[in-house]
Amino acid sequence: MSNCPTDTATGPLLDWLLRQYPDTPRTRAKQWILAGRVSLNGMVIRKPHHIIPDPKDALQLGARLAPLAGGSGWRIHPRVSLLYLDCALAVVNKGPGLISVPASNSGPSALGLLADFLAGRLGTGKQGADQMPLPPAYRRLKPLPVHRLDQYTSGVFCMATNPAARRHLIAQVQARTMKRGYVAFVEGRPPSPKGVWRHWLRLDGDKLRQQVISATEAKAAGPAACQAITHYEVLAEFPRAGGQGVISKLRLRLETGLKHQIRIQAAQAGLPLVGDRAYHPGYRDSARGGASIHFPRQALHAEILELEHPDQPGKRMAWTVDLPEDLLRLEDALRARRL
Repeated sequence: MSNCPTDTATGPLLDWLLRQYPDTPRTRAKQWILAGRVSLNGMVIRKPHHIIPDPKDALQLGARLAPLAGGSGWRIHPRVSLLYLDCALAVVNKGPGLISVPASNSGPSALGLLADFLAGRLGTGKQGADQMPLPPAYRRLKPLPVHRLDQYTSGVFCMATNPAARRHLIAQVQARTMKRGYVAFVEGRPPSPKGVWRHWLRLDGDKLRQQVISATEAKAAGPAACQAITHYEVLAEFPRAGGQGVISKLRLRLETGLKHQIRIQAAQAGLPLVGDRAYHPGYRDSARGGASIHFPRQALHAEILELEHPDQPGKRMAWTVDLPEDLLRLEDALRARRL
């Protein structure tokens, strides 16, 4: 028996759409609505169960948005480049010092800037001879948070552009199928060229910093404690000027993705990140002589992101972004033994 409303009835938008496209699976029709492809009298409605009278010819299905792929990036703000955009997913390269998602009293965010760009409140920002306006259909998209990067961590991260895609992407994070790779500069030398860090972590009382706790403490803490697992590989070693030790360049792959995970685990392993004001004792405690390398942020960069496209099961996509200028300058200075 059909669930579609009668000619004189009111009913959910989803049912009217299925009446217009009877061969379409219900799940796909719902995705069309959530993606902003369905409009009534020119107005986009994103709620599948929104009750409306018979729309007759006023219900329209817009074309699927072709993905925008920006190569090295479509610069929409001095600290945000758009790497990829379609009706389910946005991927950006975030500069250091910018928060990922909006927070009170924290200034602009990467998500907020992308929302402003899509709404036409920022310029196109496209650099070079291939300048072009954003196609009008993309103005309907609204970015939604999936995961985050710390404010002073640079690099690639993703946002959803419809609620169904957001649920799918968050499920990938929780299932550990979204792959995230980082590059970090740390003080010291790991005991082996490759390895794994495993620790139990618990946020402190104000939820701002992580603490490493024992397995016994983790058992007592219950859900407040989470295991953190990070895989590391040494990419390069840089002897310090004057024999002051070694700085190691590491590639890190998250198996779990907890707040400050890399930073606290590196510090616990005796390899604190250059520039880390929260977990490097040399920056926290001036009584210990202060930091030996003056760098304005934690030397951490989200280099690689790989995920399954939310609307295309089985299709894996990946993005890689180069080190930003400040980390390139740091590496050049280390290679030249100027630090």
